[in-house]
Amino acid sequence: MLIITIVACSAIVGIFLLYLGLLNLLFARKRGQQEQVRRRMERLREAMKQEEAISIERRHILSSVPWLHAMLSTQRWSRKWDSIREQAQVDVNIGTLLLLSGVGIMLSWFLMVLVTDNMYLRPLPSLLFGYAPFGWLRGRKKKRMAEFQRQLPDALDLIARALKAGHAFTQGLRMVAEEMPAPIGFEFGKTLDEINFGIAMDVALANMLHRVDCPDLKFFMISVNIQRETGGNLSEIIGNIGRLVRDRFKFEGRVSTLAAEGKLTAYILFALPFVVGLAINVLNSEYMSLLYTTPEGNFMITSAAIQMALGAVALKKLVTIDV
Repeated sequence: MLIITIVACSAIVGIFLLYLGLLNLLFARKRGQQEQVRRRMERLREAMKQEEAISIERRHILSSVPWLHAMLSTQRWSRKWDSIREQAQVDVNIGTLLLLSGVGIMLSWFLMVLVTDNMYLRPLPSLLFGYAPFGWLRGRKKKRMAEFQRQLPDALDLIARALKAGHAFTQGLRMVAEEMPAPIGFEFGKTLDEINFGIAMDVALANMLHRVDCPDLKFFMISVNIQRETGGNLSEIIGNIGRLVRDRFKFEGRVSTLAAEGKLTAYILFALPFVVGLAINVLNSEYMSLLYTTPEGNFMITSAAIQMALGAVALKKLVTIDV
């Protein structure tokens, strides 16, 4: 009885922490903007009182907690996820994602302790909820990179037309930054700012390639660097790259259309056991209860869950075609 009381109290505390974390995420942007304005005003007052060197170096903050930021800065995996966060352009740092992941793991574990005695099923929700914040981050990155890929042919055509009209290459970058929406306008604008601040053009383009996970952008960067060293008709080269990217994008859409039937089949096969199990449980609960009230039934459910996970991975590999 004491153990159940402790577990229930821990679950209540976990739910409360999760509630506080969600509230912090909802109001973090507004508080962050107000705090940023306040800090800038304080720095301006201090600069007016005394002369001191002001650093304009761009810094990446992995966590607002100093010791956690120092610890994450030494880890390779945290730098990798920070790169993914920058590609996704979200206002959540890695420390906040770790907090949400930890709260999700503890909360799901305590709930599974109350629900089931199967030691094989207890870790599964914890793993899912623990990875959920990082899965959300990957989803945002994938969506943003897909939008960048869709906008890239139009941006290359705009640069090619600007070069044919007699404008400089940097002016073509400026036209893309000013006339095209995010994310491609934002990324080209950041690259143009780096060039204006004195960074070499090849380095600035390499930085954009690091910020954007787009293989087609590499052709653009290599062609610009080769043309600057050997010469040639850059407008024609960029125009050809734009047509190539557009044709490949159309072909990828055609392949996705042909693979849609296989994806629908995979979704149906994955959902069918759950639907059938729920229907049997509603029609004959005593017959279905043997699966989760006996050790043999728990073993069968665990084995089925593992096999379904392996089957889902296999189906994902079959219906995913890289172009």
